[in-house]
Amino acid sequence: MAEYDLTPRMAPNLDRHLVFPLLEFLQERQLYDDNHILKAKIDLLNNTNMVDYAMDIHKTLYQTEDVPQDMVERRVDVVARLKSLEDAAAPLVAFLQNPAAVQELRADKHYNLQMLNDKYQIGPAQIEALYQYAKFQFECGNYSGAADYLYQYRALCTNSERSLSALWGKLAAEVLMQNWDIALEELNRLKEIIDSKNFSSPINQVQSRIWLMHWSLFIFFNHDNGRTQIIDLFNQDKYLNAIQTSAPHLLRYLATAFIVNKRRRPQFKDFIKVIQQEQHSYKDPITEFLACVYVNYDFDGAQKKMRECEEVILNDPFLGKRVEESNFSTVPLRDEFLENARLFIFETYCRIHQRIDMGVLAEKLNLNYEEAERWIVNLIRGSKLDAKIDSETGTVIMEPNHPNVYEQLIDHTKALNGRTYKLVTQLLEHGQAQAAR
Repeated sequence: MAEYDLTPRMAPNLDRHLVFPLLEFLQERQLYDDNHILKAKIDLLNNTNMVDYAMDIHKTLYQTEDVPQDMVERRVDVVARLKSLEDAAAPLVAFLQNPAAVQELRADKHYNLQMLNDKYQIGPAQIEALYQYAKFQFECGNYSGAADYLYQYRALCTNSERSLSALWGKLAAEVLMQNWDIALEELNRLKEIIDSKNFSSPINQVQSRIWLMHWSLFIFFNHDNGRTQIIDLFNQDKYLNAIQTSAPHLLRYLATAFIVNKRRRPQFKDFIKVIQQEQHSYKDPITEFLACVYVNYDFDGAQKKMRECEEVILNDPFLGKRVEESNFSTVPLRDEFLENARLFIFETYCRIHQRIDMGVLAEKLNLNYEEAERWIVNLIRGSKLDAKIDSETGTVIMEPNHPNVYEQLIDHTKALNGRTYKLVTQLLEHGQAQAAR
């Protein structure tokens, strides 16, 4: 299944520290030769300050207790640089660790800067040193310290670009510490800035959205409500356009979220059109499954793709984490995906057939006869299916389903509201852009 591994596409859009969890997962799944993964880790570590970790991997890779001299010298440099930055940031760090002194800070950044300078002789040089110290701590793998210092730095920083950089670092640190609630808050802050900021080029804004979506995958597939929130973010016009133009591989994760999320059916219909449009630029078993069911009505193909989907999910770093590592108390994503995938096949097949042979249906659902019968009985009992089973003929008979006029009116009204909202938003943005000029 290495052909469906998206790590080579994902890595350029992630901070190098965020790539380590992906490599750890691939190493555990044994999709690649172990030495290949270890060499990739060392390549990543070469541009960080995690020298001790690089030394450990080198020893494992080459089965030796000796390490290259350049690593030894690099470690000496890192320790010396860390001490230098610590000394430079010490006055401000001491202030921030003093609860009584911190009480003097106000919401007004300019007041705070003047007060720090007049009363504590802390100026721009010490504030810049705090940023550099926090960044260095992050590169050393001390994500907790980095997150704290970056938070404090942003409270004092008046440079919007540097503050934005610190926010990216804070988000990465929270993700790496698996603080999903805090990480989600930082993600939303970052999104607001990206959507409202005047970028020097529209391409830069699109690239920022692409980075944000890649980083968000860590959060959305670990946070309790993430499978809904990924749809809310990725399916927005601006973000969906960015996916289609520059990162179509992200369709895998949006498709998965739609399949396991039953509350987003109205948006799902429009998403199928996107899948159909993008088949030439990206496809994998998950997107092909949807195309088989909803575009081509190829149920045999859908059955085959459903089996491949299971392997793709198990071997994807975001979708295939072990059940015991999951924050969800419900069924694992793989099981939820397969259950809903069967339901998609069944619903679509039933729309074009009124009487269905149970044996044929079992084959389409990739179940044996008894399993298929139990599955359909449970659907009928749960009021998810308006049908009955004829045991003598071994068929499922669909009851006529006449759409409720009022329900149709409500659905069309909801769709109209959505289109109106998009149109108004586009007009307002156009007006703001004209005013900015």
